[in-house]
Amino acid sequence: MSAPSGGTGSAWEFDAIGTAWRIETARPLDADARSTVARIIDDFDREWSRFRSDSVVTGLAAASGVVPAPPDAADMLDAFVELDRATRGAVNPLVGDALSARGYDAAYAFVDHGVRPAPRMWREMLTWSDGRLALTQPALIDVGALGKGRLVDRVVETLESIDPDLVVDASGDLSVRGASQRIGLEHPYDRRRVIGVIEVTDAALCASATNRRAWGDGLHHVLDARTGEPVRTIAATWAVAPTAMRADAIATALFFDGGPQLAFEWDVEWVRMTTDGRVEWSPGSTAELFS
Repeated sequence: MSAPSGGTGSAWEFDAIGTAWRIETARPLDADARSTVARIIDDFDREWSRFRSDSVVTGLAAASGVVPAPPDAADMLDAFVELDRATRGAVNPLVGDALSARGYDAAYAFVDHGVRPAPRMWREMLTWSDGRLALTQPALIDVGALGKGRLVDRVVETLESIDPDLVVDASGDLSVRGASQRIGLEHPYDRRRVIGVIEVTDAALCASATNRRAWGDGLHHVLDARTGEPVRTIAATWAVAPTAMRADAIATALFFDGGPQLAFEWDVEWVRMTTDGRVEWSPGSTAELFS
Protein backbone atom coordinates (compact mmCIF):
# COMPACT_ATOMS: atom_id res chain seq x y z
CA MET A 1 0.00 0.00 0.00
CA SER A 2 1.49 3.33 -0.99
CA ALA A 3 1.50 6.38 1.24
CA PRO A 4 -1.56 8.63 1.41
CA SER A 5 -1.58 11.60 -0.92
CA GLY A 6 -0.91 14.83 0.89
CA GLY A 7 -0.45 15.15 4.64
CA THR A 8 -2.16 16.65 7.63
CA GLY A 9 0.66 18.91 8.80
CA SER A 10 3.24 17.26 11.05
CA ALA A 11 4.66 13.76 10.69
CA TRP A 12 6.27 11.57 13.36
CA GLU A 13 8.11 8.52 12.01
CA PHE A 14 9.54 5.67 14.10
CA ASP A 15 10.08 1.91 14.13
CA ALA A 16 8.18 -0.40 16.48
CA ILE A 17 7.04 -4.06 16.57
CA GLY A 18 9.34 -4.79 13.63
CA THR A 19 7.78 -2.29 11.23
CA ALA A 20 7.82 1.39 10.26
CA TRP A 21 5.20 3.76 11.66
CA ARG A 22 4.15 7.22 10.47
CA ILE A 23 1.70 9.36 12.42
CA GLU A 24 0.48 12.56 10.76
CA THR A 25 -1.29 15.21 12.80
CA ALA A 26 -2.33 18.82 12.20
CA ARG A 27 0.04 19.93 14.96
CA PRO A 28 3.22 18.28 16.29
CA LEU A 29 2.59 15.80 19.10
CA ASP A 30 4.17 16.82 22.37
CA ALA A 31 6.46 14.62 24.45
CA ASP A 32 3.63 13.34 26.66
CA ALA A 33 1.55 12.22 23.68
CA ARG A 34 4.52 10.46 22.10
CA SER A 35 5.37 8.77 25.38
CA THR A 36 1.79 7.53 25.71
CA VAL A 37 1.85 6.08 22.19
CA ALA A 38 5.19 4.37 22.87
CA ARG A 39 3.81 2.84 26.07
CA ILE A 40 0.67 1.53 24.34
CA ILE A 41 2.76 -0.13 21.64
CA ASP A 42 5.25 -1.62 24.08
CA ASP A 43 2.50 -2.98 26.35
CA PHE A 44 0.79 -4.63 23.39
CA ASP A 45 4.10 -6.07 22.21
CA ARG A 46 4.90 -7.51 25.67
CA GLU A 47 1.50 -9.15 25.73
CA TRP A 48 1.13 -10.52 22.19
CA SER A 49 4.51 -10.74 20.44
CA ARG A 50 5.62 -14.30 19.70
CA PHE A 51 9.05 -12.85 18.87
CA ARG A 52 9.79 -11.73 22.46
CA SER A 53 11.01 -14.17 25.08
CA ASP A 54 9.28 -12.16 27.84
CA SER A 55 5.82 -11.86 26.28
CA VAL A 56 2.61 -13.33 27.65
CA VAL A 57 2.07 -15.57 24.62
CA THR A 58 5.64 -16.86 24.68
CA GLY A 59 5.25 -17.79 28.34
CA LEU A 60 2.03 -19.66 27.60
CA ALA A 61 3.68 -21.46 24.69
CA ALA A 62 6.36 -22.78 27.02
CA ALA A 63 4.21 -23.91 29.93
CA SER A 64 0.50 -23.50 29.10
CA GLY A 65 -1.68 -22.71 32.14
CA VAL A 66 -3.66 -19.60 33.06
CA VAL A 67 -2.62 -15.92 33.05
CA PRO A 68 -4.49 -12.64 33.48
CA ALA A 69 -6.04 -11.82 30.11
CA PRO A 70 -4.52 -8.79 28.36
CA PRO A 71 -7.04 -5.99 27.72
CA ASP A 72 -7.42 -6.84 24.02
CA ALA A 73 -7.86 -10.59 24.45
CA ALA A 74 -11.65 -10.83 24.28
CA ASP A 75 -12.14 -8.51 21.31
CA MET A 76 -9.38 -10.12 19.25
CA LEU A 77 -10.11 -13.74 20.08
CA ASP A 78 -13.85 -13.27 19.61
CA ALA A 79 -13.02 -12.00 16.12
CA PHE A 80 -10.88 -15.10 15.53
CA VAL A 81 -13.93 -17.25 16.23
CA GLU A 82 -15.71 -15.54 13.34
CA LEU A 83 -12.64 -15.77 11.12
CA ASP A 84 -12.34 -19.49 11.87
CA ARG A 85 -16.00 -20.06 11.05
CA ALA A 86 -15.93 -18.08 7.81
CA THR A 87 -12.73 -19.63 6.47
CA ARG A 88 -13.55 -23.15 7.70
CA GLY A 89 -10.52 -23.26 9.94
CA ALA A 90 -7.98 -21.63 7.63
CA VAL A 91 -7.47 -18.70 10.06
CA ASN A 92 -6.56 -19.84 13.57
CA PRO A 93 -4.81 -18.00 16.45
CA LEU A 94 -2.69 -21.07 17.28
CA VAL A 95 -0.87 -20.88 13.94
CA GLY A 96 2.31 -19.60 15.62
CA ASP A 97 4.07 -22.97 15.73
CA ALA A 98 3.21 -23.57 12.06
CA LEU A 99 4.76 -20.22 11.09
CA SER A 100 7.86 -20.93 13.16
CA ALA A 101 8.25 -24.37 11.59
CA ARG A 102 8.23 -22.84 8.11
CA GLY A 103 10.97 -20.38 9.13
CA TYR A 104 9.13 -17.30 10.38
CA ASP A 105 10.34 -17.76 13.95
CA ALA A 106 11.56 -15.58 16.79
CA ALA A 107 15.11 -15.60 15.39
CA TYR A 108 13.91 -14.72 11.87
CA ALA A 109 15.90 -17.74 10.70
CA PHE A 110 13.75 -18.26 7.57
CA VAL A 111 14.74 -21.94 7.47
CA ASP A 112 11.94 -24.31 6.53
CA HIS A 113 11.63 -27.23 8.97
CA GLY A 114 8.53 -28.65 7.34
CA VAL A 115 4.77 -28.58 7.58
CA ARG A 116 3.10 -28.32 10.97
CA PRO A 117 -0.65 -27.63 10.74
CA ALA A 118 -2.20 -25.65 13.57
CA PRO A 119 -4.45 -27.49 16.07
CA ARG A 120 -7.91 -27.66 14.55
CA MET A 121 -9.60 -27.88 17.94
CA TRP A 122 -8.03 -24.62 19.09
CA ARG A 123 -11.22 -23.42 20.82
CA GLU A 124 -11.01 -26.38 23.20
CA MET A 125 -7.35 -25.60 23.95
CA LEU A 126 -7.57 -21.80 24.24
CA THR A 127 -10.09 -20.00 26.44
CA TRP A 128 -10.62 -16.39 27.45
CA SER A 129 -13.22 -15.50 30.07
CA ASP A 130 -13.53 -13.97 33.53
CA GLY A 131 -10.39 -11.93 32.95
CA ARG A 132 -8.26 -15.01 32.32
CA LEU A 133 -6.43 -16.33 29.25
CA ALA A 134 -5.75 -20.06 29.39
CA LEU A 135 -4.17 -22.82 27.35
CA THR A 136 -4.69 -26.47 28.22
CA GLN A 137 -1.41 -27.45 26.54
CA PRO A 138 1.58 -25.54 25.18
CA ALA A 139 0.88 -23.78 21.88
CA LEU A 140 2.04 -20.52 20.31
CA ILE A 141 -0.63 -17.85 19.89
CA ASP A 142 -0.19 -15.63 16.84
CA VAL A 143 -2.59 -12.69 16.42
CA GLY A 144 -1.00 -11.51 13.17
CA ALA A 145 -4.30 -11.92 11.32
CA LEU A 146 -5.66 -8.81 13.05
CA GLY A 147 -3.29 -7.75 15.84
CA LYS A 148 -1.54 -4.86 14.13
CA GLY A 149 -4.90 -3.43 13.17
CA ARG A 150 -6.02 -3.67 16.79
CA LEU A 151 -2.89 -1.81 17.88
CA VAL A 152 -3.50 0.93 15.31
CA ASP A 153 -7.00 1.35 16.75
CA ARG A 154 -5.54 1.70 20.24
CA VAL A 155 -3.17 4.44 19.06
CA VAL A 156 -5.97 6.24 17.19
CA GLU A 157 -8.25 6.12 20.25
CA THR A 158 -5.51 7.82 22.27
CA LEU A 159 -4.62 10.52 19.74
CA GLU A 160 -7.98 11.56 18.28
CA SER A 161 -8.89 13.36 21.50
CA ILE A 162 -5.68 15.37 21.08
CA ASP A 163 -6.00 16.03 17.35
CA PRO A 164 -9.10 14.97 15.38
CA ASP A 165 -7.24 15.22 12.05
CA LEU A 166 -4.73 12.39 11.94
CA VAL A 167 -3.38 9.47 9.96
CA VAL A 168 -1.82 6.49 11.73
CA ASP A 169 0.08 4.29 9.26
CA ALA A 170 1.74 1.09 10.50
CA SER A 171 3.07 -0.19 7.17
CA GLY A 172 -0.05 -1.60 5.60
CA ASP A 173 -2.49 -0.96 8.44
CA LEU A 174 -3.68 2.63 8.18
CA SER A 175 -6.39 4.63 9.92
CA VAL A 176 -7.64 8.06 8.87
CA ARG A 177 -9.54 10.56 11.00
CA GLY A 178 -10.70 13.96 9.80
CA ALA A 179 -9.64 14.94 6.28
CA SER A 180 -10.04 12.28 3.56
CA GLN A 181 -6.98 10.56 2.13
CA ARG A 182 -6.47 8.99 -1.29
CA ILE A 183 -4.45 5.80 -0.85
CA GLY A 184 -2.67 3.88 -3.59
CA LEU A 185 -3.11 0.10 -3.76
CA GLU A 186 0.43 -1.12 -4.31
CA HIS A 187 0.95 -3.73 -7.02
CA PRO A 188 2.19 -6.89 -5.24
CA TYR A 189 4.70 -7.66 -7.99
CA ASP A 190 6.00 -4.12 -8.62
CA ARG A 191 6.23 -1.67 -5.74
CA ARG A 192 6.68 1.21 -8.19
CA ARG A 193 3.11 0.75 -9.42
CA VAL A 194 -0.40 0.82 -7.98
CA ILE A 195 -3.40 -1.11 -9.28
CA GLY A 196 -5.76 1.65 -8.18
CA VAL A 197 -6.58 4.20 -5.50
CA ILE A 198 -9.26 4.44 -2.85
CA GLU A 199 -10.44 7.40 -0.79
CA VAL A 200 -10.61 6.79 2.95
CA THR A 201 -12.57 9.02 5.32
CA ASP A 202 -12.88 8.33 9.07
CA ALA A 203 -12.06 4.67 8.47
CA ALA A 204 -9.19 2.23 8.23
CA LEU A 205 -7.58 0.62 5.20
CA CYS A 206 -5.53 -2.51 5.78
CA ALA A 207 -3.53 -4.43 3.20
CA SER A 208 -1.77 -7.76 3.07
CA ALA A 209 0.39 -9.27 0.36
CA THR A 210 2.39 -12.43 -0.11
CA ASN A 211 5.41 -10.49 -1.39
CA ARG A 212 5.86 -9.02 2.09
CA ARG A 213 7.63 -11.25 4.63
CA ALA A 214 8.46 -13.83 1.96
CA TRP A 215 11.45 -16.17 1.92
CA GLY A 216 12.75 -19.48 0.58
CA ASP A 217 10.96 -21.33 -2.18
CA GLY A 218 7.54 -19.70 -2.28
CA LEU A 219 7.20 -19.34 1.50
CA HIS A 220 5.47 -16.33 3.04
CA HIS A 221 3.61 -15.28 6.16
CA VAL A 222 0.05 -16.17 5.05
CA LEU A 223 -0.42 -19.84 5.93
CA ASP A 224 -3.51 -21.99 5.76
CA ALA A 225 -3.72 -23.13 9.38
CA ARG A 226 -5.35 -26.41 8.31
CA THR A 227 -2.37 -27.50 6.22
CA GLY A 228 0.58 -25.38 7.32
CA GLU A 229 1.11 -24.45 3.67
CA PRO A 230 1.35 -20.92 2.26
CA VAL A 231 -1.56 -19.56 0.25
CA ARG A 232 -0.98 -19.89 -3.51
CA THR A 233 -4.02 -18.34 -5.21
CA ILE A 234 -4.26 -14.80 -3.76
CA ALA A 235 -1.40 -12.30 -4.06
CA ALA A 236 -2.72 -9.23 -2.24
CA THR A 237 -5.78 -7.95 -0.40
CA TRP A 238 -7.13 -4.59 0.75
CA ALA A 239 -10.06 -3.93 3.10
CA VAL A 240 -11.77 -0.75 4.36
CA ALA A 241 -13.71 -0.80 7.63
CA PRO A 242 -14.60 1.53 10.51
CA THR A 243 -11.85 -0.04 12.63
CA ALA A 244 -8.39 -1.19 11.66
CA MET A 245 -8.84 -4.48 13.51
CA ARG A 246 -11.82 -5.41 11.33
CA ALA A 247 -10.10 -4.21 8.17
CA ASP A 248 -6.99 -6.22 9.09
CA ALA A 249 -9.08 -9.31 9.84
CA ILE A 250 -10.89 -9.12 6.49
CA ALA A 251 -7.61 -8.48 4.64
CA THR A 252 -6.48 -11.83 6.08
CA ALA A 253 -9.77 -13.64 5.46
CA LEU A 254 -9.75 -12.59 1.80
CA PHE A 255 -6.91 -15.02 1.13
CA PHE A 256 -9.47 -17.79 1.61
CA ASP A 257 -12.82 -18.70 0.07
CA GLY A 258 -14.93 -17.51 3.00
CA GLY A 259 -13.41 -14.04 3.13
CA PRO A 260 -15.87 -12.24 0.83
CA GLN A 261 -18.86 -13.62 2.75
CA LEU A 262 -17.48 -12.44 6.09
CA ALA A 263 -16.73 -9.03 4.55
CA PHE A 264 -20.38 -8.86 3.46
CA GLU A 265 -21.56 -9.78 6.98
CA TRP A 266 -19.31 -7.12 8.51
CA ASP A 267 -20.12 -4.53 5.78
CA VAL A 268 -16.47 -4.21 4.79
CA GLU A 269 -15.37 -2.91 1.38
CA TRP A 270 -12.54 -4.85 -0.27
CA VAL A 271 -10.28 -5.49 -3.27
CA ARG A 272 -8.05 -8.48 -3.91
CA MET A 273 -5.64 -9.60 -6.61
CA THR A 274 -5.07 -13.22 -7.55
CA THR A 275 -1.65 -14.67 -8.33
CA ASP A 276 -2.58 -14.86 -12.02
CA GLY A 277 -3.21 -11.10 -12.14
CA ARG A 278 -6.99 -10.90 -11.91
CA VAL A 279 -8.53 -8.24 -9.67
CA GLU A 280 -11.76 -8.81 -7.72
CA TRP A 281 -13.72 -6.34 -5.61
CA SER A 282 -16.75 -6.09 -3.37
CA PRO A 283 -20.14 -4.97 -4.70
CA GLY A 284 -20.36 -1.20 -4.48
CA SER A 285 -16.60 -0.77 -4.04
CA THR A 286 -15.50 2.84 -4.29
CA ALA A 287 -11.96 1.95 -5.33
CA GLU A 288 -10.77 3.48 -8.62
CA LEU A 289 -9.06 0.50 -10.27
CA PHE A 290 -6.72 0.83 -13.25
CA SER A 291 -6.88 -1.52 -16.20
